[in-house]
Amino acid sequence: MAKKSVYAALELADREVRLVVSEIFNGRSNVLRVERVSHDGIRNSKIRDENAVVKAIDTAVSQAQMALGYQIERVILAIPSVNVRPVNHKVHIEIEDGTHTIRRFHVQQGLKSAMSATNFENVEFVNVNQINYYIDGVKQDKIPLGVDSEAFDMEVDFLCADRKMIYSYVAAVEKAGLQILDIVLDAYGMAKETGTLSQSMDKPVILLDLEADHTTLAFVNQNKIGFTTILDRGYRSFIQGLREKYGLSETTCWRLLENLFDSREIDAKDVVIYIEQQEERRVEISQKELAEAILPNLRSWIADINAGCANILDSVQARYVLTGQGADIPVLKQYLHTFNAPASIYSVTTIGARSGANVTNLGLIYALMDSNKMQNKDITSVNNNELEESIESITRYAKDQEGGFTRKLKKAVLSTKE
Repeated sequence: MAKKSVYAALELADREVRLVVSEIFNGRSNVLRVERVSHDGIRNSKIRDENAVVKAIDTAVSQAQMALGYQIERVILAIPSVNVRPVNHKVHIEIEDGTHTIRRFHVQQGLKSAMSATNFENVEFVNVNQINYYIDGVKQDKIPLGVDSEAFDMEVDFLCADRKMIYSYVAAVEKAGLQILDIVLDAYGMAKETGTLSQSMDKPVILLDLEADHTTLAFVNQNKIGFTTILDRGYRSFIQGLREKYGLSETTCWRLLENLFDSREIDAKDVVIYIEQQEERRVEISQKELAEAILPNLRSWIADINAGCANILDSVQARYVLTGQGADIPVLKQYLHTFNAPASIYSVTTIGARSGANVTNLGLIYALMDSNKMQNKDITSVNNNELEESIESITRYAKDQEGGFTRKLKKAVLSTKE
Protein backbone atom coordinates (compact mmCIF):
# COMPACT_ATOMS: atom_id res chain seq x y z
CA MET A 1 0.00 0.00 0.00
CA ALA A 2 1.38 3.41 -0.98
CA LYS A 3 2.29 5.72 1.87
CA LYS A 4 0.60 9.06 2.38
CA SER A 5 3.00 11.88 3.24
CA VAL A 6 1.79 15.20 4.65
CA TYR A 7 3.83 18.39 4.29
CA ALA A 8 3.21 21.87 5.67
CA ALA A 9 4.71 24.84 3.82
CA LEU A 10 4.99 28.22 5.51
CA GLU A 11 5.57 31.66 3.98
CA LEU A 12 6.02 34.80 6.06
CA ALA A 13 4.72 37.16 3.39
CA ASP A 14 3.97 40.87 3.30
CA ARG A 15 1.40 41.54 6.02
CA GLU A 16 0.28 37.92 6.38
CA VAL A 17 1.38 34.39 7.25
CA ARG A 18 0.46 31.73 4.69
CA LEU A 19 0.30 28.04 5.50
CA VAL A 20 -0.47 25.27 3.01
CA VAL A 21 -0.83 21.66 4.22
CA SER A 22 -0.73 19.12 1.42
CA GLU A 23 -0.91 15.34 1.20
CA ILE A 24 1.29 13.54 -1.35
CA PHE A 25 -0.08 10.18 -2.43
CA ASN A 26 1.17 8.19 -5.43
CA GLY A 27 3.07 11.27 -6.58
CA ARG A 28 -0.03 13.47 -6.62
CA SER A 29 -0.62 16.48 -4.40
CA ASN A 30 -3.89 16.96 -2.52
CA VAL A 31 -4.23 20.23 -0.60
CA LEU A 32 -5.75 19.55 2.80
CA ARG A 33 -5.77 23.02 4.32
CA VAL A 34 -4.87 26.63 3.52
CA GLU A 35 -4.57 29.25 6.26
CA ARG A 36 -3.83 32.96 5.88
CA VAL A 37 -3.43 35.14 8.97
CA SER A 38 -2.80 38.90 8.86
CA HIS A 39 0.05 40.49 10.80
CA ASP A 40 1.98 43.75 10.79
CA GLY A 41 5.41 42.48 11.80
CA ILE A 42 7.39 42.45 8.53
CA ARG A 43 8.57 45.36 6.39
CA ASN A 44 10.83 45.02 3.33
CA SER A 45 11.39 41.34 4.19
CA LYS A 46 12.75 42.26 7.64
CA ILE A 47 11.02 41.17 10.82
CA ARG A 48 10.21 44.37 12.75
CA ASP A 49 7.84 42.87 15.32
CA GLU A 50 8.75 39.26 16.08
CA ASN A 51 5.90 38.79 18.55
CA ALA A 52 3.32 39.76 15.93
CA VAL A 53 4.80 37.28 13.44
CA VAL A 54 5.02 34.47 16.01
CA LYS A 55 1.42 35.06 17.04
CA ALA A 56 0.25 34.89 13.40
CA ILE A 57 2.19 31.65 12.82
CA ASP A 58 0.70 30.12 15.94
CA THR A 59 -2.82 31.11 14.88
CA ALA A 60 -2.41 29.68 11.37
CA VAL A 61 -1.01 26.38 12.66
CA SER A 62 -3.62 26.07 15.42
CA GLN A 63 -6.49 26.60 12.98
CA ALA A 64 -5.06 24.02 10.58
CA GLN A 65 -4.53 21.48 13.38
CA MET A 66 -8.07 21.94 14.64
CA ALA A 67 -9.47 21.28 11.19
CA LEU A 68 -7.21 18.33 10.37
CA GLY A 69 -7.23 16.55 13.71
CA TYR A 70 -3.48 16.11 14.14
CA GLN A 71 -0.44 18.14 15.16
CA ILE A 72 1.83 19.95 12.70
CA GLU A 73 5.33 19.55 14.07
CA ARG A 74 7.58 20.62 11.19
CA VAL A 75 7.32 23.06 8.28
CA ILE A 76 9.11 23.90 5.06
CA LEU A 77 10.00 27.58 5.36
CA ALA A 78 10.16 30.07 2.47
CA ILE A 79 13.13 32.43 2.58
CA PRO A 80 12.74 35.84 0.83
CA SER A 81 14.87 36.38 -2.27
CA VAL A 82 16.86 39.22 -0.72
CA ASN A 83 20.62 39.55 -1.39
CA VAL A 84 20.63 36.16 -3.08
CA ARG A 85 24.00 34.90 -4.27
CA PRO A 86 24.37 31.78 -6.44
CA VAL A 87 27.53 29.81 -5.57
CA ASN A 88 29.01 27.23 -7.93
CA HIS A 89 31.39 24.40 -7.05
CA LYS A 90 32.73 21.38 -8.97
CA VAL A 91 33.72 18.08 -7.36
CA HIS A 92 35.23 14.82 -8.62
CA ILE A 93 34.01 11.55 -7.12
CA GLU A 94 36.03 8.34 -7.37
CA ILE A 95 34.12 5.06 -6.96
CA GLU A 96 36.53 3.13 -4.78
CA ASP A 97 34.30 0.34 -3.45
CA GLY A 98 35.07 -2.03 -6.32
CA THR A 99 31.55 -2.02 -7.77
CA HIS A 100 32.30 0.59 -10.47
CA THR A 101 28.59 1.48 -10.26
CA ILE A 102 27.25 4.93 -9.39
CA ARG A 103 24.92 4.70 -6.43
CA ARG A 104 22.93 7.27 -4.49
CA PHE A 105 25.57 7.20 -1.78
CA HIS A 106 28.16 8.53 -4.22
CA VAL A 107 25.89 11.41 -5.26
CA GLN A 108 25.28 12.31 -1.60
CA GLN A 109 29.03 12.16 -1.00
CA GLY A 110 29.62 14.56 -3.88
CA LEU A 111 27.00 17.00 -2.57
CA LYS A 112 28.59 16.98 0.91
CA SER A 113 32.03 17.56 -0.63
CA ALA A 114 30.74 20.54 -2.62
CA MET A 115 29.17 22.08 0.48
CA SER A 116 32.25 21.58 2.66
CA ALA A 117 34.50 23.10 -0.01
CA THR A 118 32.36 26.22 -0.44
CA ASN A 119 33.00 29.37 1.58
CA PHE A 120 29.60 30.79 2.58
CA GLU A 121 30.94 34.13 3.78
CA ASN A 122 28.24 36.42 5.24
CA VAL A 123 25.60 34.27 3.59
CA GLU A 124 23.90 31.01 4.42
CA PHE A 125 23.14 28.05 2.17
CA VAL A 126 19.41 27.89 1.43
CA ASN A 127 18.89 25.19 -1.17
CA VAL A 128 20.46 23.50 -4.18
CA ASN A 129 19.76 25.42 -7.37
CA GLN A 130 20.95 22.84 -9.90
CA ILE A 131 23.23 19.81 -10.17
CA ASN A 132 24.87 18.72 -13.42
CA TYR A 133 26.54 15.32 -13.78
CA TYR A 134 29.42 14.41 -16.10
CA ILE A 135 30.95 11.05 -16.97
CA ASP A 136 34.20 11.25 -18.95
CA GLY A 137 33.35 14.89 -19.68
CA VAL A 138 29.93 14.07 -21.17
CA LYS A 139 26.95 15.77 -19.52
CA GLN A 140 24.23 13.39 -18.37
CA ASP A 141 20.52 14.05 -18.91
CA LYS A 142 19.60 12.72 -15.46
CA ILE A 143 21.15 11.40 -12.25
CA PRO A 144 23.42 8.57 -13.46
CA LEU A 145 22.34 6.03 -10.84
CA GLY A 146 23.29 2.48 -11.79
CA VAL A 147 25.69 3.59 -14.53
CA ASP A 148 29.00 1.69 -14.70
CA SER A 149 31.91 4.07 -14.22
CA GLU A 150 35.07 4.40 -12.17
CA ALA A 151 34.46 8.11 -11.49
CA PHE A 152 32.18 11.03 -12.30
CA ASP A 153 31.99 14.80 -11.80
CA MET A 154 29.32 17.00 -10.26
CA GLU A 155 28.79 20.72 -10.86
CA VAL A 156 26.66 22.03 -8.01
CA ASP A 157 24.92 25.42 -7.93
CA PHE A 158 23.86 26.59 -4.47
CA LEU A 159 21.44 29.39 -3.64
CA CYS A 160 22.54 31.47 -0.66
CA ALA A 161 20.95 34.43 1.12
CA ASP A 162 21.68 36.91 3.88
CA ARG A 163 22.56 35.00 7.06
CA LYS A 164 21.04 37.48 9.50
CA MET A 165 17.70 37.51 7.68
CA ILE A 166 17.55 33.71 7.50
CA TYR A 167 18.27 33.35 11.21
CA SER A 168 15.54 35.86 12.09
CA TYR A 169 12.93 33.95 10.03
CA VAL A 170 13.99 30.60 11.48
CA ALA A 171 13.93 32.02 15.03
CA ALA A 172 10.34 33.27 14.61
CA VAL A 173 9.18 29.85 13.42
CA GLU A 174 10.95 28.03 16.24
CA LYS A 175 9.48 30.43 18.81
CA ALA A 176 6.07 29.39 17.50
CA GLY A 177 6.95 25.84 18.60
CA LEU A 178 7.73 24.42 15.14
CA GLN A 179 10.74 22.58 13.76
CA ILE A 180 12.24 23.47 10.39
CA LEU A 181 11.89 20.59 7.95
CA ASP A 182 13.81 22.52 5.28
CA ILE A 183 14.29 26.05 3.96
CA VAL A 184 13.78 26.99 0.31
CA LEU A 185 14.20 30.30 -1.51
CA ASP A 186 10.75 31.69 -2.33
CA ALA A 187 11.76 32.39 -5.95
CA TYR A 188 12.85 28.77 -6.35
CA GLY A 189 9.52 27.59 -4.95
CA MET A 190 7.65 29.81 -7.41
CA ALA A 191 9.77 28.51 -10.28
CA LYS A 192 8.96 24.91 -9.30
CA GLU A 193 5.20 25.46 -9.09
CA THR A 194 4.92 27.54 -12.25
CA GLY A 195 7.06 25.13 -14.26
CA THR A 196 9.34 27.96 -15.37
CA LEU A 197 12.47 26.01 -14.37
CA SER A 198 11.94 23.38 -17.06
CA GLN A 199 10.42 25.88 -19.51
CA SER A 200 13.53 28.07 -19.27
CA MET A 201 15.53 25.44 -21.18
CA ASP A 202 13.87 26.78 -24.34
CA LYS A 203 13.69 30.48 -23.47
CA PRO A 204 14.62 32.49 -20.34
CA VAL A 205 11.79 33.55 -18.04
CA ILE A 206 11.52 36.65 -15.86
CA LEU A 207 9.36 35.57 -12.95
CA LEU A 208 7.46 38.42 -11.26
CA ASP A 209 6.03 37.87 -7.77
CA LEU A 210 3.68 40.80 -7.09
CA GLU A 211 3.03 41.11 -3.36
CA ALA A 212 1.65 43.87 -1.14
CA ASP A 213 4.82 45.86 -0.45
CA HIS A 214 7.33 44.52 -2.98
CA THR A 215 7.85 42.70 -6.25
CA THR A 216 10.42 39.93 -6.59
CA LEU A 217 12.07 39.55 -9.99
CA ALA A 218 13.79 36.22 -10.65
CA PHE A 219 15.67 35.50 -13.88
CA VAL A 220 15.24 31.81 -14.68
CA ASN A 221 17.45 30.32 -17.38
CA GLN A 222 18.67 26.84 -18.30
CA ASN A 223 16.68 25.18 -15.52
CA LYS A 224 18.04 27.30 -12.67
CA ILE A 225 17.66 30.67 -10.95
CA GLY A 226 20.19 33.03 -12.53
CA PHE A 227 19.68 35.96 -10.17
CA THR A 228 16.98 37.77 -8.22
CA THR A 229 16.25 41.37 -7.32
CA ILE A 230 13.59 43.20 -5.33
CA LEU A 231 11.50 46.16 -6.44
CA ASP A 232 10.27 47.98 -3.31
CA ARG A 233 6.84 48.45 -4.80
CA GLY A 234 3.85 46.13 -4.68
CA TYR A 235 0.13 46.26 -5.33
CA ARG A 236 -0.44 48.49 -2.27
CA SER A 237 1.07 51.29 -4.36
CA PHE A 238 -1.91 50.90 -6.73
CA ILE A 239 -4.38 51.72 -3.94
CA GLN A 240 -2.35 54.22 -1.91
CA GLY A 241 -4.17 57.27 -3.27
CA LEU A 242 -7.53 55.58 -2.77
CA ARG A 243 -6.77 54.77 0.87
CA GLU A 244 -5.53 58.28 1.63
CA LYS A 245 -8.43 60.07 -0.07
CA TYR A 246 -11.26 58.00 1.36
CA GLY A 247 -9.74 56.50 4.53
CA LEU A 248 -10.55 52.95 3.49
CA SER A 249 -9.24 49.78 5.11
CA GLU A 250 -6.70 47.46 3.48
CA THR A 251 -9.33 44.75 3.06
CA THR A 252 -11.80 47.10 1.39
CA CYS A 253 -9.20 48.41 -1.06
CA TRP A 254 -8.24 44.86 -2.02
CA ARG A 255 -11.90 44.02 -2.69
CA LEU A 256 -12.17 47.07 -4.92
CA LEU A 257 -9.03 45.98 -6.78
CA GLU A 258 -10.62 42.59 -7.34
CA ASN A 259 -13.64 44.31 -8.91
CA LEU A 260 -11.80 46.63 -11.29
CA PHE A 261 -12.12 45.14 -14.77
CA ASP A 262 -11.87 48.13 -17.15
CA SER A 263 -8.38 49.19 -18.23
CA ARG A 264 -9.33 52.70 -19.42
CA GLU A 265 -10.48 55.53 -17.19
CA ILE A 266 -12.31 57.15 -20.06
CA ASP A 267 -14.47 54.04 -20.59
CA ALA A 268 -15.29 53.52 -16.94
CA LYS A 269 -18.88 54.27 -16.01
CA ASP A 270 -19.75 57.08 -13.62
CA VAL A 271 -21.83 54.68 -11.51
CA VAL A 272 -21.44 54.32 -7.75
CA ILE A 273 -20.07 50.85 -6.94
CA TYR A 274 -19.09 51.29 -3.29
CA ILE A 275 -20.75 53.05 -0.34
CA GLU A 276 -19.38 53.30 3.21
CA GLN A 277 -20.73 55.28 6.13
CA GLN A 278 -17.86 56.64 8.22
CA GLU A 279 -18.13 58.61 11.46
CA GLU A 280 -17.97 62.06 9.90
CA ARG A 281 -18.81 61.42 6.26
CA ARG A 282 -20.44 59.14 3.75
CA VAL A 283 -18.05 57.69 1.15
CA GLU A 284 -19.34 56.96 -2.35
CA ILE A 285 -16.95 55.71 -5.05
CA SER A 286 -17.93 55.37 -8.68
CA GLN A 287 -16.38 52.95 -11.14
CA LYS A 288 -14.80 55.92 -12.93
CA GLU A 289 -13.26 57.31 -9.70
CA LEU A 290 -11.86 53.87 -8.90
CA ALA A 291 -10.25 53.56 -12.32
CA GLU A 292 -8.77 57.07 -12.16
CA ALA A 293 -7.30 56.38 -8.71
CA ILE A 294 -5.74 52.98 -9.49
CA LEU A 295 -4.88 52.61 -13.17
CA PRO A 296 -2.17 55.32 -13.43
CA ASN A 297 -0.32 53.67 -10.54
CA LEU A 298 -0.63 50.25 -12.13
CA ARG A 299 0.76 51.54 -15.42
CA SER A 300 3.60 53.20 -13.53
CA TRP A 301 4.47 49.85 -11.89
CA ILE A 302 4.63 48.17 -15.30
CA ALA A 303 6.87 51.00 -16.54
CA ASP A 304 9.22 50.36 -13.61
CA ILE A 305 9.34 46.65 -14.49
CA ASN A 306 10.04 47.41 -18.15
CA ALA A 307 12.83 49.83 -17.25
CA GLY A 308 14.39 47.42 -14.77
CA CYS A 309 14.43 44.53 -17.25
CA ALA A 310 15.39 46.51 -20.37
CA ASN A 311 19.08 45.55 -20.23
CA ILE A 312 18.20 41.85 -19.87
CA LEU A 313 15.84 41.96 -22.83
CA ASP A 314 18.45 43.74 -24.96
CA SER A 315 20.72 40.71 -24.65
CA VAL A 316 18.27 37.77 -24.58
CA GLN A 317 14.75 36.96 -25.72
CA ALA A 318 12.81 36.31 -22.54
CA ARG A 319 9.21 36.39 -21.40
CA TYR A 320 7.44 37.47 -18.21
CA VAL A 321 5.38 35.23 -15.94
CA LEU A 322 3.36 37.04 -13.25
CA THR A 323 2.44 35.36 -10.00
CA GLY A 324 1.90 36.16 -6.30
CA GLN A 325 -1.24 37.55 -4.71
CA GLY A 326 -1.19 40.57 -7.03
CA ALA A 327 -1.56 38.28 -10.03
CA ASP A 328 -5.19 37.76 -8.91
CA ILE A 329 -6.03 41.38 -9.83
CA PRO A 330 -8.34 40.93 -12.87
CA VAL A 331 -7.45 44.15 -14.71
CA LEU A 332 -3.81 43.05 -15.05
CA LYS A 333 -4.82 40.73 -17.88
CA GLN A 334 -5.72 43.75 -20.00
CA TYR A 335 -2.25 45.23 -19.49
CA LEU A 336 -0.11 42.25 -20.49
CA HIS A 337 0.48 43.76 -23.93
CA THR A 338 2.14 46.83 -22.34
CA PHE A 339 5.13 44.84 -21.02
CA ASN A 340 8.27 45.07 -23.17
CA ALA A 341 8.29 41.29 -23.69
CA PRO A 342 5.59 38.62 -23.99
CA ALA A 343 3.81 38.31 -20.64
CA SER A 344 1.37 35.89 -19.04
CA ILE A 345 -0.26 35.34 -15.65
CA TYR A 346 0.18 32.00 -13.94
CA SER A 347 -3.13 30.58 -12.74
CA VAL A 348 -3.03 28.03 -9.94
CA THR A 349 -5.04 24.93 -10.88
CA THR A 350 -4.55 22.98 -7.64
CA ILE A 351 -7.94 22.41 -6.02
CA GLY A 352 -8.16 24.10 -2.64
CA ALA A 353 -5.34 26.56 -3.30
CA ARG A 354 -6.44 28.50 -6.38
CA SER A 355 -4.81 31.82 -5.60
CA GLY A 356 -1.54 33.40 -6.63
CA ALA A 357 -0.81 33.83 -2.93
CA ASN A 358 -0.27 30.06 -2.64
CA VAL A 359 2.21 29.61 -5.48
CA THR A 360 5.33 29.78 -3.31
CA ASN A 361 4.07 27.28 -0.74
CA LEU A 362 2.95 24.79 -3.37
CA GLY A 363 6.41 24.99 -4.93
CA LEU A 364 8.15 24.50 -1.58
CA ILE A 365 6.55 21.08 -1.28
CA TYR A 366 7.79 20.00 -4.72
CA ALA A 367 11.27 21.28 -3.86
CA LEU A 368 11.32 19.22 -0.66
CA MET A 369 10.18 16.10 -2.53
CA ASP A 370 13.16 16.52 -4.89
CA SER A 371 15.49 16.92 -1.92
CA ASN A 372 14.04 13.83 -0.23
CA LYS A 373 14.75 11.77 -3.35
CA MET A 374 18.34 13.01 -3.36
CA GLN A 375 18.83 12.25 0.33
CA ASN A 376 16.75 9.05 0.20
CA LYS A 377 14.61 10.12 3.16
CA ASP A 378 11.03 11.14 3.82
CA ILE A 379 10.60 13.17 6.98
CA THR A 380 7.11 14.68 6.96
CA SER A 381 5.47 17.57 8.81
CA VAL A 382 3.19 15.61 11.10
CA ASN A 383 3.28 12.87 13.71
CA ASN A 384 2.71 9.65 11.75
CA ASN A 385 0.91 7.94 14.61
CA GLU A 386 -1.57 10.83 14.90
CA LEU A 387 -2.00 10.87 11.13
CA GLU A 388 -2.77 7.14 10.98
CA GLU A 389 -5.19 7.42 13.90
CA SER A 390 -6.97 10.31 12.18
CA ILE A 391 -7.27 8.33 8.93
CA GLU A 392 -8.53 5.25 10.80
CA SER A 393 -11.14 7.28 12.72
CA ILE A 394 -12.43 8.82 9.46
CA THR A 395 -12.55 5.36 7.86
CA ARG A 396 -14.46 3.93 10.84
CA TYR A 397 -16.92 6.81 10.75
CA ALA A 398 -17.47 6.43 7.00
CA LYS A 399 -18.07 2.72 7.47
CA ASP A 400 -20.32 2.95 10.51
CA GLN A 401 -22.18 6.16 9.71
CA GLU A 402 -23.92 7.17 6.54
CA GLY A 403 -23.50 10.83 5.67
CA GLY A 404 -26.46 13.17 5.44
CA PHE A 405 -26.48 13.22 1.65
CA THR A 406 -26.33 9.42 1.49
CA ARG A 407 -29.34 9.11 3.80
CA LYS A 408 -31.28 11.66 1.76
CA LEU A 409 -30.41 9.87 -1.47
CA LYS A 410 -31.47 6.47 -0.10
CA LYS A 411 -34.70 7.94 1.19
CA ALA A 412 -35.47 9.49 -2.18
CA VAL A 413 -34.72 6.26 -4.05
CA LEU A 414 -36.72 4.05 -1.67
CA SER A 415 -39.69 6.38 -1.70
CA THR A 416 -40.05 5.95 -5.47
CA LYS A 417 -40.50 2.18 -5.19
CA GLU A 418 -44.00 0.79 -5.71
